[in-house]
Amino acid sequence: MPKCKVTVLKKLLYQDLADEYRVDAADHVPCERFEVGQEFVIDHPYVMPENFCTWAWADIHRDILTVAAGGDLPWMKQRGLLISGCTDWIRPVIFKIEKMQETD
Repeated sequence: MPKCKVTVLKKLLYQDLADEYRVDAADHVPCERFEVGQEFVIDHPYVMPENFCTWAWADIHRDILTVAAGGDLPWMKQRGLLISGCTDWIRPVIFKIEKMQETD
């Protein structure tokens, strides 16, 4: 299967949700595992990159498989590209997943 690139687009924090539902709300910050702009090259869609969050990988893995297999979603402007995210809905991370060209 072709390689994919996963890029961190955004790290968010919903402080209102943290304040209402989390025990440690005052200490909450956006996800510390990733940095905006950080890129991961996925050589094989079944192998999680080193230092990738296992929870985020579980959340976006099916989208990586879709892109790597050549799947496209009709609502996306660009073919071979998908926006996905982890499901920590208090401090989510948004990822861009794109199929890499043979020359990348």
